[in-house]
Amino acid sequence: MMEVGVAKRVAFLALFTALGVMIAPFFWFQFLATKAFPGQHLVNGLAGVIIGPWWAGLAAVFIGVIRNMLGIGTVYAFPGGIPGAIVVGLAYKLTRRSRNRLIRYSAALLEPVGTVIIGGTLSLFLVAPLMGHTRLTDPLAEMGLAFLPIFWAGWAASSVPGAVISYVVLLALDRMGVMPHIEVVERVQRSAQT
Repeated sequence: MMEVGVAKRVAFLALFTALGVMIAPFFWFQFLATKAFPGQHLVNGLAGVIIGPWWAGLAAVFIGVIRNMLGIGTVYAFPGGIPGAIVVGLAYKLTRRSRNRLIRYSAALLEPVGTVIIGGTLSLFLVAPLMGHTRLTDPLAEMGLAFLPIFWAGWAASSVPGAVISYVVLLALDRMGVMPHIEVVERVQRSAQT
């Protein structure tokens, strides 16, 4: 039974990776030294709910690697994608048993917590200095922590729309009756443990 669950997760991992890479060239905007990809956050919201936190984080890694190899991403794809996917997956573990579908899939709306607060902070204080990106480090040196909310706002401009779109897509899939079939992945895992 466990192989079926793993096979479905791998299939969804490939699907989400392909989706993230496919929409990246068309759905992005420049923000300081970073490129903002709302499509990544859409994928994070879907993947976190459907395949769980660690697999969704792995999808974000694969999308970041491929985007960078194709020259359509930056090093900020990693701190900007991975934490959001993991936060959604962990939050869904708390909300998935809710009978109210609006609450059940609200975990997707927490994607900006991982991306903006965790990923944005890591990017500003760790990645930007390591990469020597003065467009990010100079304002930080001049303004101190006052620059952090300004930086977060730029990341939120990418993350929030992607999270909202993923929430709407999850609700639509649930309304069409698709989500119970997708959530079999979680049921297979639980039945294999018993």
